[in-house]
Amino acid sequence: MANCHNLFQDYHDEISIGSKKNQRMMDSKEGLRKRIRKWFRENQPKYIPYFYIQGSYKMKNGIRTSEDICDLDDGIYFLRAPDVTATALKQWVKQAVEGYTSTAAENRKKCIRTIFVDDYEIDHPVYCKEEGKEYQIAVKGVGFEDSDPKAMVNWFISKKDKEGRLVRNTKYLKGWADKQSFKMPSGLALTILASNAKEKIVLNERDDITMRDILQEIKKALNNDFKCIVPAVPNDDLLENYANKDKFLEALDKFITDADAAIHESNQKEASKLWRKHLGDSFPLGDNKDEKRTYGAAAAAAGAITSYPFAHE
Repeated sequence: MANCHNLFQDYHDEISIGSKKNQRMMDSKEGLRKRIRKWFRENQPKYIPYFYIQGSYKMKNGIRTSEDICDLDDGIYFLRAPDVTATALKQWVKQAVEGYTSTAAENRKKCIRTIFVDDYEIDHPVYCKEEGKEYQIAVKGVGFEDSDPKAMVNWFISKKDKEGRLVRNTKYLKGWADKQSFKMPSGLALTILASNAKEKIVLNERDDITMRDILQEIKKALNNDFKCIVPAVPNDDLLENYANKDKFLEALDKFITDADAAIHESNQKEASKLWRKHLGDSFPLGDNKDEKRTYGAAAAAAGAITSYPFAHE
């Protein structure tokens, strides 16, 4: 049975944010924070911005896409009741960051986006919080909605294992999503689905087996109820209005089938080809070698307990 754990480790390194890009993002984050503080101090002094990195960057499960783009969510918090509309508050933030890059800032539904072309993006979701009340995010065309991104981060941290398997496998799922030709569920949805699935399985020391098992549990959960509930305020269903349900489930089925075949394949190179069908060329080709199939290995692949005192060749 081909062991592709080392190939997954190399794939993880390939899709992870490198140190140089990470430093550029940190520098830009600090530059934008300085610019935003200055703008509000000079133009809207009653609104004092505080900041909190959130989302995938905070959870350490962000990836570089196939276009080598990644993002950082830097939440802006005003610890007061708003006396302007959500639209106005977001527009102020847009004015503050405008001109920091040569590309115009974007006023998206739930954030202001600053684009660093062909490199990364920094998103600024905007929140207000009155004492004793929930955090509220400013939503374009809607108003203020309850939202607690800090609670979401804390929930994910509580699910993490010390070996980092959940974080790595969440990134593998995002890498898979990046290779699809249709709009996949959001990175947050995949993070929640993977975290919930992880609770139902015994994490294997091999990432290829853990990946297959997580995929199977996700499919089982979605077959039972096609939902993905955010485990923090606003506790909304991220799949409620998802338009590509059938395509997603079909792609998930194909991935599971090939993942299982790869685990049972004796030749590592042939197994890696099956993984590459779904993860792309960033996943490395394995060695053209056959591996012995032991009883313990076969049991591990099947999800059985491998506490046997001997192995059969």
